Amino acid sequence: MTTRVLIADDQAMVRESFHVALSAQPDLEVVGEAGTGAGALALAGRLAPDVVLMDIRMPGMDGLEATRRILAAVDGEPPRVLVLTTFDLDEYVYGALRAGASGFMLKDAPLADLVNAVRVVAAGHTLFAPSVTRRLVAAFAARAADRPADPSLSGLTPREREVLRLIARGLSNAEIAGALTIAEQTAKSHVSRVLTKLGLRDRAQAVVLAYESGLVAPGE
Repeated sequence: MTTRVLIADDQAMVRESFHVALSAQPDLEVVGEAGTGAGALALAGRLAPDVVLMDIRMPGMDGLEATRRILAAVDGEPPRVLVLTTFDLDEYVYGALRAGASGFMLKDAPLADLVNAVRVVAAGHTLFAPSVTRRLVAAFAARAADRPADPSLSGLTPREREVLRLIARGLSNAEIAGALTIAEQTAKSHVSRVLTKLGLRDRAQAVVLAYESGLVAPGE
């Protein structure tokens, strides 16, 4: 299947560079470009892309607000949003993750990494640039400090809480199955129930909740 990609960035040269790199792949198709958050919102509704490459800092509506609106506007399966940022410490990255972004890449990453990132998030996985991950973990730790336990976790069984811990550590379904000595299909069912019970869109939001609630701490 061909993955349909929408590029949102206020720099024309950046959009062109991404367009050329992605269009050269037989399984990727660039269906549109936007120079503003508002433009990305409009095109996402009209073109129904599978993945949106979203710059954070754009004039008018920024990438954070555009991400939130794009994911909230779709009744069915929403597009996956891959956030692109120039800075490895960005005040909007944490908010974009909460809004449902599926990954973060730095703009100075090799184009081959960008192509791979698009494929990863299109397949339903999450992907974070290492430097962004370190910043996020530090932010999660600071926000979790002195915070009472999240009452939403009380509805999880002990096994489901353990599954949530493993999700937050970045384990795949197969790796969770191996860690718990269960079948991969059983692990997949546990993950699905955890997301449903907590009202989460995907694994990225599960990671946020696990760190925010203190269920997982950096260094575990």
